[in-house]
Amino acid sequence: MTPKLFHRPPPVGDTERPVPRWAMRLAHALPLLLLPACLWRLPFALHFEMGQVQTGDLPAYWLSIPYVLGLSVLTEAIAILTTGLVRGWGEVAPAWIPLIGGRRVRPMAAFVPAVLGGLILTFLFTAVPVGDDRDLTLYGVVDTVEYTSDAWQLLAAVCVSPIAAWGPITLALAIAYYRRRTARSANTAVCHGTSPTADPPGAQRPPRAGGAPRS
Repeated sequence: MTPKLFHRPPPVGDTERPVPRWAMRLAHALPLLLLPACLWRLPFALHFEMGQVQTGDLPAYWLSIPYVLGLSVLTEAIAILTTGLVRGWGEVAPAWIPLIGGRRVRPMAAFVPAVLGGLILTFLFTAVPVGDDRDLTLYGVVDTVEYTSDAWQLLAAVCVSPIAAWGPITLALAIAYYRRRTARSANTAVCHGTSPTADPPGAQRPPRAGGAPRS
């Protein structure tokens, strides 16, 4: 039996259930939130140190340029991919994807990678200043980067600090996605007798007031 590479997507709307407004706003704001850090990082590709005091030699251009550019592009690509947690293509795979195109995405297939990614991002970018030019992170106490002036340090803080919200935002969107995809609809609850307004199984309705039923 030859598997089909493309499948016609089922007739669904953008999302099966309404997305909370806060989740929609966070998902679409995330790429913009990370953009300053990506732009701030680009000059390092050409060995411009952005006011940092470097203790070692910078890598060669053939390594620094593709590394810095690739890291910035990858950051924005992952942030844009996160919008799938609030869009219809996160529930039904786009038709152009081989093998799975047009098929419904299982909630856990999107929820688990998003949670793991959110935990990793939180682990990497969470830092609390503890003084003496040191930060407390989830993987230990590390020395902070020194700058040649307060202006450069302020610019770096404004551009890079928002990246700390990347992990928590991803976790919040993943939880909202899973709750939305696994919530039972009102119609399903009524059909199974679990609606708050439905009669329990075996219950008998009280007789009409005034005697016998109408003929």
